[in-house]
Amino acid sequence: MQANSQGIDAMALALAEARAAAQRGEVPVGAVVVKDGAVLASAGNRTLEDRDPTAHAEMLALRAAASALGSERLTGCDLYVTLEPCPMCAGAISFARIRRLYFGASDPKGGAVENGVRLYASPTCHHVPEVYGGMREGEAAEMLRGFFRGRR
Repeated sequence: MQANSQGIDAMALALAEARAAAQRGEVPVGAVVVKDGAVLASAGNRTLEDRDPTAHAEMLALRAAASALGSERLTGCDLYVTLEPCPMCAGAISFARIRRLYFGASDPKGGAVENGVRLYASPTCHHVPEVYGGMREGEAAEMLRGFFRGRR
């Protein structure tokens, strides 16, 4: 599933946010929040720009979507992100009550959904979104590999 019923390709928007983040020198991760076929928020990583270790794409998109809806609960919303969320972001996704999480590349080192702590498999996790990994995985993974190759 790439485009929703309204024809919005949210993962393409997330990848565009990731490319923009890379152009700013940030790790290329992008995220988009969608509800009822409409994009509520999109963001790319801004940890360096904002000098904020929590300024991951997912966190920024969740904050903007919550502001747009006027609620900390994003019930009925779907999140598209180019990289498997880390523990911080996976926790925020759960607390926000995201309905579905779609992500691109797996993150064996820092991921917390299918790798690492596997937060949503924990009995203490209050809300578990439906999870769909591997969406446009090759494109997302290559963007990350290229970024880090250029850093070495």
